[in-house]
This record gives sequence, structure tokens and C-alpha cells, in this order.
Amino acid sequence: MAREKAAADDPAAQLVEHCANRRMLLVLDNCEHVIGAVAELAEHLLTHCPGVRILATSREPLGVPGETVRPLDPLPADRAHRLFADRAAAVRPGFTPADDPAAVAEICARLDGLPLAIELAAARLNLLTPRQIADRLDDRFRLLTSGARTVLPRQQTLRAVVDWSWDLLDDRERTVLRHLSVFAGGCGLAAAEAVCADDALDTAGVADVLGSLVDKSLVTAAPDPADETGMRYRLLETIHEYAAERAAAHPADLGAAADRHAAHFLALAEEAEPLLRGAAQLPWIRRVETELDNLRAALLHATGPAGTAETGQRLVLALGWFWWLRGYRTEGAEWATRAVDAHTAEPAEGTPEYWRFMRTQMLLALLLAEGHAPDEFRTPQNITLAAHLQRVFREGGRESARFPGMLWPMTTFLTGGDPLAVRDGLDETVRNCRRHGGDWELGAALMLRTHITIDLIGGLPAVDGDLAELHEIAHRVGDRWTRAQVASAAGEVALSRGRYDWARAEYEECLRLAREVGAHTEAPFAIARIAEAALCSGDFDEAEQLLAEVALEVDRYGGVYDVQAYSGMLAALLALIRGDLGRARTECELARAAAARITGPPQLAAGLDNIDAMLTARARGPRAGLAKLAPALAAAVAAHCAERVMASLTDNAAVLLAAAGRTAEAVRVLAAATAWRAGHPRSVPEQAAVAGLPQEARAVLGADRYAAEAAAGAELSPSEVATLVGKEAADPTDAAGATAVTGS
Repeated sequence: MAREKAAADDPAAQLVEHCANRRMLLVLDNCEHVIGAVAELAEHLLTHCPGVRILATSREPLGVPGETVRPLDPLPADRAHRLFADRAAAVRPGFTPADDPAAVAEICARLDGLPLAIELAAARLNLLTPRQIADRLDDRFRLLTSGARTVLPRQQTLRAVVDWSWDLLDDRERTVLRHLSVFAGGCGLAAAEAVCADDALDTAGVADVLGSLVDKSLVTAAPDPADETGMRYRLLETIHEYAAERAAAHPADLGAAADRHAAHFLALAEEAEPLLRGAAQLPWIRRVETELDNLRAALLHATGPAGTAETGQRLVLALGWFWWLRGYRTEGAEWATRAVDAHTAEPAEGTPEYWRFMRTQMLLALLLAEGHAPDEFRTPQNITLAAHLQRVFREGGRESARFPGMLWPMTTFLTGGDPLAVRDGLDETVRNCRRHGGDWELGAALMLRTHITIDLIGGLPAVDGDLAELHEIAHRVGDRWTRAQVASAAGEVALSRGRYDWARAEYEECLRLAREVGAHTEAPFAIARIAEAALCSGDFDEAEQLLAEVALEVDRYGGVYDVQAYSGMLAALLALIRGDLGRARTECELARAAAARITGPPQLAAGLDNIDAMLTARARGPRAGLAKLAPALAAAVAAHCAERVMASLTDNAAVLLAAAGRTAEAVRVLAAATAWRAGHPRSVPEQAAVAGLPQEARAVLGADRYAAEAAAGAELSPSEVATLVGKEAADPTDAAGATAVTGS
């Protein structure tokens, strides 16, 4: 009797008695606030009722034997959009997401596909447009407060929903969730342990608490794209905003967590910095790219009021090469500016603080120049800074043999200095890197010297030794960027020597390596140089296709004005060759506009001026063309442009002189251009441009006079030819009827 009375007083026993011989599905809904009691009941029922199956909904597993967990992920994009549309139509009849699909997509994405949040957002359409809702989601807890009155209070507003989950956490879980709010873009376990551990929770305990938060669906866990052996933990944006709000109520604790976060990612950046330049660079590039938002958060803290100048500058210097390599140069300049501004005065000379500050200044100058037009950069302040940097780093030593101090000669370019001074400075840098630098630093210095030497008069024969050494260094270092740059330099040498198949092969290797390493600003330039090789060899259709590919790459990444200028110049030349003068003029003007945004090399300006002169000649006659060509040739001579560049200008001067009736002068000028090529052939378009000139000139001058003029011209220096062309351009007289211009 007593046993029967006890069973009657025990609801669990009554439930077991009722279910024991039945086959049934028992649904237990919203269990999270009574999770312990529900778990005991479920285990008791399953033990004594073999025909019973239980479906429990909860924000964490029950943790009983035999349990199978089926996580409910946020809605995928298409279903989230459909839910928003359905709820929106109820609030605003006739609404369709097609009215503003971008805003609807942004709302659903920023609300993490959470059904209740999407429903609350749709309810706001009685007052706001989708764009207004999307723009106000930074304050989502005040915005999303219009739930149905018939649902539970905890489901009527977004804040109430998250408050409900927060109130169910213990103190350790709340603390870890607050600390996780300092991360941006998620984190791995090691980072979570480094940042979330404090006096009350040791490192080993962080993983347990993190697991509990994952079970409660407040933290998501997925394989880490930067670490194949680990998981990555994230807060949904809604939870992140809530946790950050809670963290702000504990400023001292939040500041300490932010300090630990900055220290952890500074250590990561400094570990990665040398590895980004070696054979094992690809996984490290992925890792830094994955952690980029965290690194930005660390930079924001380090360069803000709560940070230190040392941490900010160390972070900037550790990330400087990554920014350059991956095309984040404008962003890098902004962070470097913040890091430099942290010093009110230059530190004492020779101290570690001094060198850190000077290296940051050097990096800033290089990054700033990338995103500014030359006239914008060449302010009195920047010219003074460049001179100061040159004095500091020119002294040599270890600091002048590491990135970015080793690049001090390039500041001469930024202030409009003489290219010969840049080459001489690179000679000093190469010597200093041999004494104090590593293979990568020496390779970078040699590579820069090779590129600049190729572009200078008399430089082509001098580059073979550097190229041979560069190939050896690139093989030892294994850095794909270095290998790509060596291939690019070899391709430029091949172009200069008329070896177009060789040039193409080198630039294709450069392109492959640039894409492999993710050097997005290098890849389109390599394609443009392949297009140039095709154009020079006479394959105009392929050149056009490749230039179209360059345009797509430029549109994809943006801001690569040097590529826009160079490929635009090639497109203008191609149109000129084909006789499409309108398109040639348009392409030339677009290329010149892009060139005005960069500190471009003199040969780029010479190429554009060359095309401009021939277009002018086609439109207004040879004298008008000479009036444009003469100053372009003089400028190329003054800038010490390579023989190939001046020979191309001079070929066209010969064509225009012949068309203007100055046959003897044309022969002399053409012979000079031929002599400067030192036996290297003209490109197919260049050959076509001057093909008829020798025969026509012999017919006018006679064989003996022609030979005499050609012999005299072969002895002329570039400056002498520039003087001759300038004099003829200034002569207003034309030979009667001599107006036809056919050269390109």
C-alpha cells in the first residue's frame, strides 16, 4: 500500500507506468532553463520504457546516453530571404524583395540567418525601408523590438531572446563570452586560451568553457581554414554585439582582454613575417589572411589611446611586407600613419625606439607613394622626410639591410629625383646587404637594381651577372614573389633583346608564381607584358585578347594604376597599328590619366608621348608630329631611358622627317636608332613602320649620299639626335607635298 501511495505521489513514476508498454514519441520543448531535471527524466524514461523515443529542443544537449544531437544551423540565404519576404508582405502588403534585393540580403546576412531576428526585422517595415533597417543594424537591440504579443516575453524582442540565454550562463561562461567579443572574425583554440584565460580561469579551463558555449549554441565551431588540424570558433554577429555590450560594462577586464589579444596577434605577426618570404609561405599567407580582421582589431587597440607606440609600430612593421605583397597598401599606409603619429617627437638616435620609428617612417613613405599621384606626394614635408630617410639609412649596417630600410634609394623616385641616383643608391644597398643582410634581402636589392638598370641607357649588358645570381638566390630562398620578380626581370631583358618567345615564357612563369602567392597587383602586369611580347612578335589578335584579360583583372582588384597605364599604352599602340585612330586616342588619354596617379617610370611617359606624336602627325601632318616628338625624345634622353626606348622614339622621328621632306636627316636619325639597338632586332610593328624608308631615301639621295648619311648617323649620340630632331621640329618649312605619315 505504501509503495502504491508513493508511486501515486511521484509524477515521474506515474509517467513511467503510463509509457512503459507503449511505443510513442515524447516531445520536450525549450528545455534549456531546466536542463538538469529534463536530462534526469529523459534518462529515467528511456531506461524503463523501451518503446519511448524523446525529441527534445534545447539550446544545449541533454547529455544522456544514446542521445543524437541535431544542430539547427542558421537559415541558408535563400530561405532567410523567403522568410523575410513572407513576414514583410504581412506587414506591408505588396512588398517584394526585388525592390531592394541588396538591402534584404544584407539584413539576412547580418542577422546571421536567425529566424526570430529576421521576423523582427521584417516587422519594422511598417516604419522603415529595407535599406533603413540594414543601416541601423549596428544598434539592432533597440531596433528589433516588435515581436508578437502572443508569444512568450523572451521571444518578443531580440534583446529578450539573448538575455534569456545570458541569464542561463554561469559566471565563467559569461566571462569567456565577454572576452571572446574582442576577437574579430573568430579564433582558434590557442588564441582563445591566450585571451580568455585570466586570474579566475586558467588556460586549461578555457577549452571546457568554450565547449559549453558551443553546446549552448552561443559559439559556433567549424574546421579552421588556416589550420587543418584545428577548429575555429566564432560568435554570430548578434551574439558578438551583445557580448561586446556586456564587456563594456567591465572596462578594466575588457582592457586586459584587449591587451592580451593584441599581444597574441603581435606574436603571430612577428612569427609570420620572415616565413612569408620563404618556401613555406603559402600556409602562412593563408593564416595571416584568415586572421586579418583580428590583426586589424589588434592594430586599432595598439594605435589607440589604450595602446603603446611600441606595440603599434611592431605590428605595422611585422605586417608591412604582407600588405605590400597582397595589395593592402592603402590600408597599410593608414595604419602606419597611426603608428607614426603615436610619437610626438623622434626618439633618441641609435636607440631601439629610434630605429623602430625610422623603419615605420620608411614603410609609411613607400605605402603612401603607392596610393597618391606624384604631385600629391611631392610636398615639401615629404621631400624633407625622404632626404632624412636617405641620410639615416645610407649609413649602412643591419637596419639598412632589412625590409623596409633597405629600400631607401627608392625614395629618390618618390621626390622626382634622377634615376641614376637611384641606381647608385642600390649599388650601395647591394654591398650593404652582402655584409649584413640575408638571401632574401640581397635578392630584393639585386632585383630592384636589375629592373632599374634595364631601363637605363647602357644598362642592358650589365644585368646578366645580377640575373645569374638572382636565379641562384631565388632557388635557395624559395620565395615565389622573388622567383616571379626574377622571371619578370629576365622577361624584360628578353623583350629588350628582341627574344619574344623567351620573354613570353618568362612572363608566363612570373604570372604563375604571382597567382600562386596571391600577389594580385603583379599578375595583371605580367599578363600585360605577355601581351607586349605578342604585339612585338606581330600576333595582334592575341595581344588584344590578353589586354582584355588585363582589363578584367584591373576591374577585379582596382587601384593598380601602373597596370592600367601600361596596358592602356599597349592598347593605344595596337589601335594605332590597326589604323583605329579614335580608339588609339581614347586609350592613350585613359593611360595618361592612370599614369598621373602613380610615380611612373620615364619610359612609360616616353611611350605615351610617342603614340601621341604619331596620332598628331596622322591628324595634322608630320611637322605637328615632330613638334610633339622632339620634347619627348629630349625628356627620354634627360631621364637616361634605355636604348630600346629612345630607338623607338627615334624610328618615328625618322619616319616623320622623311614625310616632311627632310630625307638626309631621316637617314641619319634612322641609322642612329639602329646603332643603339646593338644588333638586337626591331619588333614587327617597328620593322613595318620603317620598312620603306631606306629604299625611298636611296631613290631620293642616291646610294653614295645615302651611305654617307647613314654612316654619320650611326655615330650620333642620343643627345645629338635629340638636338637634331628638336631643330627640325622648330623649322616651319615643309617640302612641297610631303605630308603622308604611315609609321607607327
